Amino acid sequence: MIEKFLLAFIPIFVAIDPIGLIAIFMGLGTSASAEDRKHQAYLGILTALCVAIGFIFLGKAIFAALGITVADFQVAGGLILLVLAVRELVGVGPQDRGGGDEFGVVPLGMPLIAGPALLTALLILIDSVGLIFTLASLLVNLSLVAIALCNADRFTRWMGRQGLRGVSKLIALLLAAIAISLIRRGWHGV
Repeated sequence: MIEKFLLAFIPIFVAIDPIGLIAIFMGLGTSASAEDRKHQAYLGILTALCVAIGFIFLGKAIFAALGITVADFQVAGGLILLVLAVRELVGVGPQDRGGGDEFGVVPLGMPLIAGPALLTALLILIDSVGLIFTLASLLVNLSLVAIALCNADRFTRWMGRQGLRGVSKLIALLLAAIAISLIRRGWHGV
């Protein structure tokens, strides 16, 4: 049982990247008060939970309606993840991802927390480890995100911006590896 939980927990953890989210979260809420940032964090987590649960139960029906397969989604999701990971690793693309006071739903909840990495991982995990372990892993990971975002100021002081950036780069490298794995599995599943 623990093995199945970990098989679901680790890909979801890497896909969400709670440590990398802290740095982005602090950048998004620069003009917001601590209370407003906390409110936006909860709003983002609730949005991500709703999107993820909706995708778990409706994802395959949407695929059937559009005439695509999970293998197609794996390749497409893997390519998007690879682009996101490479962008994070080499530091290209827009550095400013917001900055207003209203950032909980978009971009925090969707696509930063519940982005292509998480949605792809959820669909694959349901088939490989089952619904219960996937949901449990999702809830534990979102709880970790809530803890991380609500304590973002402390994490930033403790690890420093350089430490957060370093861990984020390591997680981006793992995300690139997962992206290649998704592309490979999708390609062989076609």
